[in-house]
Amino acid sequence: MTFLEGYRQDLCGTLGKIDLGRVRQAIDWLAEVRDRGGTVFTCGNGGSASTASHFAGDLLKGASYNHPRRWRVICLADPMPAVSAYANDVGYAAIFVEQLKNFASPGDLLLAISGSGNSPNVVAAAEYARSVGARTIALTGRDGGQLGQRVDLNILVPVQHMGRIEDAHLAICHMMGYWFMQFAP
Repeated sequence: MTFLEGYRQDLCGTLGKIDLGRVRQAIDWLAEVRDRGGTVFTCGNGGSASTASHFAGDLLKGASYNHPRRWRVICLADPMPAVSAYANDVGYAAIFVEQLKNFASPGDLLLAISGSGNSPNVVAAAEYARSVGARTIALTGRDGGQLGQRVDLNILVPVQHMGRIEDAHLAICHMMGYWFMQFAP
């Protein structure tokens, strides 16, 4: 078996470990937030920041354009001037929390993404979001880390390989986003 064949085989096995019941619960919570006019926040670091941004974009455009209900969604990893200013002046652990202090309200929802589940800034964001009455969903890998224990709903990808964890997280985001694009009013 070549490396490529092995990677594909392992990735298919990883995708088979996704708890679809938890993904469905996340879809229900996202729909509730949208229908109430609440805001969905996303965050993550590195590849997870990219997935958080991608998912926000899918909701902003794909699940909003030509749909009667539109999304209020903010990726906290995207405003680079704010992220870099907070990282430099306050500390990297504060980059998401400080933005949430400006925007988060009870009934909003935070989708926090961390392959290890131990990113201090993502964990802090989840803790803050819960403290103000927002629901929290995490996409984690490995054993879920600290983040998996501090959210309302953890969608765990229980493998060690970070690439496959990140691949699966993007697939989960596409499952949720495309559900709204195809089935939700």
